Amino acid sequence: MNRTIHAKAAEEICRIGRSLFDRGYVHATAGNISVRLDEGILITSTDACLGHIQPSELAWVDAAGVQQGGLPASKSLRLHRRIYDADPAAGAIIHTRSTHLVATTLRGVWTQADILPPITPYYVMKVGHVPLVPYHRPGDPVVGDHVVTLIGEHAERGTPLRAVMLDRLGPQVWHRTLGEAAAVLEELEETARVWALAGRDVSPLPEARLAELHTVFGARW
Repeated sequence: MNRTIHAKAAEEICRIGRSLFDRGYVHATAGNISVRLDEGILITSTDACLGHIQPSELAWVDAAGVQQGGLPASKSLRLHRRIYDADPAAGAIIHTRSTHLVATTLRGVWTQADILPPITPYYVMKVGHVPLVPYHRPGDPVVGDHVVTLIGEHAERGTPLRAVMLDRLGPQVWHRTLGEAAAVLEELEETARVWALAGRDVSPLPEARLAELHTVFGARW
């Protein structure tokens, strides 16, 4: 294990966790964060408060899935490992119970394939498609089957996923780095908030405008 890389990743998890907590993206002991390293996964512990986690408390799990240090790993570890296996580009994962996103699943998503309509260019460019995963209890391994299937289907279409929404539980967001994953999460939650404030009857961007975003910025919708 490279201790320098490990230490930097641990500090970054704690920094992002505190930031999300302080800004209301997570509350109490909801949510978890992980980072994939060459030798395994560093993940927040079960029932940890992301606003108060310390580097020494993070669970260190080797490539075989065996915990080697820290407090007991989050019950979402199995799902995180499956996402990492399904998407080689994923380097970090964040799960929160973001208020407006959870409320969206309670009131009704736009469609099962896209929980929110493409109402802003930044949502299209920074987030992309976010399908809904049917409700299962927290930690249910069946969720992993759904997520892996969705990752594969979108990869085949050329529209790789950066997030899925777990019905009544919150988003699972991933990206190459933890900072990038946090940015996707923030844009996703903000779009849910804007959609709710606008009355949920906002027209999505027309196909021509979506095509323009693809041509100019490489957005995949």
